[in-house]
Amino acid sequence: MAQRTLLIGIDSGTQSTKALVVDARLGKVLGEGASAYGLIPGLPPGHKEQDPATWTKATAKAVRTALKAAKASASEVVALGVSGQQHGFVPLDKDGAVIRPAKLWCDTSTTAECEAITTAMGGAKATLRALGNAVLPGFTAGKILWLKRHEPENFQRLATVLLPHDYLNWWLTGTASMEFGDASGTALMDVRRRRWSETAAQAIDAELMGKLPTISPSDQPAGRLSATAAKQLGLNPGTLVSAGGGDNMMGAIGTGNTRPGLVTASFGTSGTIYACADKPVVDPQGEIAAFCDSTNRWLPLLCTMNVTVATEMVRQDFKLDHAAFEKTAAQAPAGCDGLVLLPYLEGERTPNVPLGTGTFFGVRPATFTAPHFARAAMEGVTLGMNYGLLRLAELGVRAKQVRATGGGAKSKLWRQIMADVFDAEVVTLSVSEGAAFGAALQALWCWRLQKGDRVGIESITDTFVTVNRAETATPNAKNTARYRDLQALQNSLSRSLQGAFQLHRRFIG
Repeated sequence: MAQRTLLIGIDSGTQSTKALVVDARLGKVLGEGASAYGLIPGLPPGHKEQDPATWTKATAKAVRTALKAAKASASEVVALGVSGQQHGFVPLDKDGAVIRPAKLWCDTSTTAECEAITTAMGGAKATLRALGNAVLPGFTAGKILWLKRHEPENFQRLATVLLPHDYLNWWLTGTASMEFGDASGTALMDVRRRRWSETAAQAIDAELMGKLPTISPSDQPAGRLSATAAKQLGLNPGTLVSAGGGDNMMGAIGTGNTRPGLVTASFGTSGTIYACADKPVVDPQGEIAAFCDSTNRWLPLLCTMNVTVATEMVRQDFKLDHAAFEKTAAQAPAGCDGLVLLPYLEGERTPNVPLGTGTFFGVRPATFTAPHFARAAMEGVTLGMNYGLLRLAELGVRAKQVRATGGGAKSKLWRQIMADVFDAEVVTLSVSEGAAFGAALQALWCWRLQKGDRVGIESITDTFVTVNRAETATPNAKNTARYRDLQALQNSLSRSLQGAFQLHRRFIG
């Protein structure tokens, strides 16, 4: 039997790392592996951190498991790619050692630092002109200034700024680098020109520019697998490592979102909605992130911080397994008789409500039931994502089909809620692990380009990304109209409670 040509896609997330072994000729997933972990416990409210060593150990375990499942030999693997959680700050010293745990995308402790950077850049409008993005607490820039203000001794040691996926690439290859997509989520990059902004860097520290890696196009390799990393993974040294990218950028590739006209919605711990664009899509209000993608285009994106984290909270409180939770939620009508969840459990990014908390509105005897609370959790987080989808439409990016991924997309009831709220066809993909699959497909693209094959990424995704038609949901006009009213209610609540959120934060300290 002829030797296979295999790829590995790695997705290093907040809760686990997953690895896929993919056949480069057929695009078929031959083996999977995963390794779970958590956040560092006991930190103050708003602080979310992980030790980068957690990611490397989990990556090695997940890759070895996937190779074993695929019955693959090291010589069959020609390339691998890494998807990573965006916006995290991994500080390295001059010897390449991690200085302190990484502050993650969901860390909202940097509100004051983001305001200070924005002020130093001349205000919100000047910041949007310089970057194309606002400086938000989730992004990397505020975390760097936080280190300077709160841990000056650690900041003095800072030699290199990396993001989580960049750190894994550094561990794999020994080379510190960034690519357009993930770098655009730092709030340090001019996304229109795809280069670092000296204005933003200077607003943090006069020497920061020298600590930012070179930004490279996303079709260029990060390097080759080092002997040390190869031994830990069970692979051969010299294996090609593609540029990789942020989880949303890799999710776009893995869901075939590599040309204008498609929209991807990821229903995981957080929620993201994004689309491919041939030019920058800059939101003058700063609510939609004007990211680059990892195919050398752009990726207008909205992110909500609370999706399955909210549904899981309700599910566990009622002591239901996933099947029972869905069955329970289905007993309540669309719109939950006016019960609506504002799902800002520990702050929110879109809309930008860093001090927000979760709020159930419309609680009365008729809605104080498990079905109402279960369905309201599903509806509330979906309405929160639709807030951003409607904003995308105002900027000219409209959805006729939404490609749903993540844990929430596995629920038939939730897919119908998505279709009704979004007023669009909702489909799922044959390969559900979009980010890991996208990392493998980008690795294939990079490998073929390095061989002199001038293939476009669209050609690869058109061939290998397929829709699971059996799980398609289409909008119910009656429910869509009901959700339009519920959307207005949720939006009104969000605006009205801004002052209350600030008072609440002072109350709890």
